[in-house]
Amino acid sequence: MPRAARSHRNPSPEPAAPKRRKVGRSATPDDVFRLFETRTAQNSAAYLLPALRSIRRRNPRMTLLDVGCGPGSLSASFAELLGPTGGRVTAVDASAAVLERARSVVAAGKYGVPVGDGIEEDWISFRIADAHALPFGDDTFDVVHCHQVLAHNGGQPEILREMLRVAKPGGVVAAREADMETEVFWPPLPGLVKFHNDLELRVIRARGASTRSGRELLSWALKANGGDRSKIATSFSAWSYTEPEDRELWATGMIDATLSSPAVREYNVKSGLTEAEMDEMRDAWIEWRDRDDATLSMVHGEIIMRK
Repeated sequence: MPRAARSHRNPSPEPAAPKRRKVGRSATPDDVFRLFETRTAQNSAAYLLPALRSIRRRNPRMTLLDVGCGPGSLSASFAELLGPTGGRVTAVDASAAVLERARSVVAAGKYGVPVGDGIEEDWISFRIADAHALPFGDDTFDVVHCHQVLAHNGGQPEILREMLRVAKPGGVVAAREADMETEVFWPPLPGLVKFHNDLELRVIRARGASTRSGRELLSWALKANGGDRSKIATSFSAWSYTEPEDRELWATGMIDATLSSPAVREYNVKSGLTEAEMDEMRDAWIEWRDRDDATLSMVHGEIIMRK
């Protein structure tokens, strides 16, 4: 699983001109889902946990909306924290197929949500939703959270504005987003350098998303809340993949997501990559996975915005 490291506060935002385009994950390979399913509240939302505990003390039956929940491991780990006192998590995603995966994750009982006789539905529920137009009334949830959603979509201030709309007065909106341009790895294998520059960053930009989401997050939050800096707390943290099992997860996920399937390879060729370049990238990931000195890390920006 990703190893989280804490860092300093107060980023220097660099505004971007986002373009709205939604991302679908209905055909995501199993190995990529398994990578996503290592994400929990403890390793991917540690910055938010003190606020959750504070709100829960005031309101044991608090509600949390998880926007762009993906395969549901984060949502389920939030439910594990909130459910015992009567709290409830609503998890939404734009893909019906992804939500089915999320339901199966909860049903497997991997993240502490009790199952059987429908009790899990008292702790967590799933629903299709577009992050740009959430199907909930104003002032509905105590906490509205997203993780790696803004980094893969355009219209980021619009999404945050929607999240603020459905948050209750006194509630919070929380987001954690990768800053892809800060990704560093060792050794600097030529195939990995090509993967990062010619494939990974290019695909994100082609979506109309940002490769600098971590550092831009505060600027998007200010656009969403009308410029009130006093209501936004910021922080940075990092993921790192250094242990053998972590390297296996990351390398396999990257290969399966971007280099394996005929459809994806055909898209890459149309985008300007050659078959030989993709094979070099795949082989580099395999070498990186198997080397004892291999490391990878990436910075993430985080915000907590009070309404």
